[in-house]
Amino acid sequence: MDERNGWVDEGWGPVADVFARNFADFDELGAAVTVFVDGRKTVELWDGIADRRTGRAWTGDTAVPVFSCAKGLVSLCAHLLAQRGRLDLDAPVSRYWPEFAQAGKESITCRMVLAHRAGLPALDASPDFDRIAAWAPVVRAIEEQRPLWEPDTAYEYHGHVFGFLIGEVIRRITGDTPGVFFRRAIGDPLGLRAWIGLPPEEWDARARLVEAEGRPPMPGPEHLLTRIVTMNGALVFPGLDEPHGWNDPALLAMELPGAGATASATGLAGVYAAAVSGIGDGERLLSRDTVTDAVREVSAGKGWLGFDSGARWGSGYLLNSSFRPMLSERSFGNDGAGGQFAFGDDTHGVGFAYVANRMVGHGDARATRLVAAVRSCLNA
Repeated sequence: MDERNGWVDEGWGPVADVFARNFADFDELGAAVTVFVDGRKTVELWDGIADRRTGRAWTGDTAVPVFSCAKGLVSLCAHLLAQRGRLDLDAPVSRYWPEFAQAGKESITCRMVLAHRAGLPALDASPDFDRIAAWAPVVRAIEEQRPLWEPDTAYEYHGHVFGFLIGEVIRRITGDTPGVFFRRAIGDPLGLRAWIGLPPEEWDARARLVEAEGRPPMPGPEHLLTRIVTMNGALVFPGLDEPHGWNDPALLAMELPGAGATASATGLAGVYAAAVSGIGDGERLLSRDTVTDAVREVSAGKGWLGFDSGARWGSGYLLNSSFRPMLSERSFGNDGAGGQFAFGDDTHGVGFAYVANRMVGHGDARATRLVAAVRSCLNA
């Protein structure tokens, strides 16, 4: 691999081979992959174009919107607070947020939210873009919302509500919104290029998203999945170059902790490496017992809408499954709507992240092929 586009340690060539083939097989525009093992980078690769309008090249520092990979950052913050004794994931949310205990939500716990079981995948209220950015109106709407099903009896993906709900608990405990707490507790101390709310000084260097041809359209505006993804139409999806779309700095700058992270591959992989092994000489952020708690399966099978994607959920994270093959039963991560994927595994000491700016859609195999290559290198 040309040193201008990264490097791999000896024995990790298969990851570089797959990364190169992805550009041919999937018409990648720009992409990057990073792998840490036991706190040390073994793979750091990037290639392609960050901005198709100008031809600006992707670099090792290039950050790109990674959508619901944000849930991994928020979940890490929640587990850190639990590990420090400041948050009980099985206590009612109302212990930390008293106003939440209304409209049938009195028994809902943070774990139910982390496992998408709270019955709050979407809101009846429809705050507009500016009110979503203001945070408090969404919090008020969550307080007033009645669950769609009896909490903890079913699950369905909680999209944006996941981030606002766990994020408000984090704010009640720490005084910081989740994006601020993540940077203060993890991102800044470790120098990681990952944000929930992209700073203005990073706007011009970010990668811009493009859609692959043939991406299926969203269902109609009244469909629950569309309501989940767009917050009842206040956000466009993907609407890349529309006002308030996913290339708009106004959207990327706000705290959307369920789906609004922006990160480089190395920054995102570093989050998981720090969690499972520490980076360099640093101590791991999550103890073995905390990871054991996070990877206990809580939700799987058919969701409330009657569809079984094959996904398995722990507390805040996707687990190893046919939907997202990882490395072991100790693997935990989150993916993004553009095909991005990141996970950690403390059995292997691995932190992995793949990011890209061409959005392929459901069944996207780019990250899965790279994870398979990582697995082959570990087993060689």
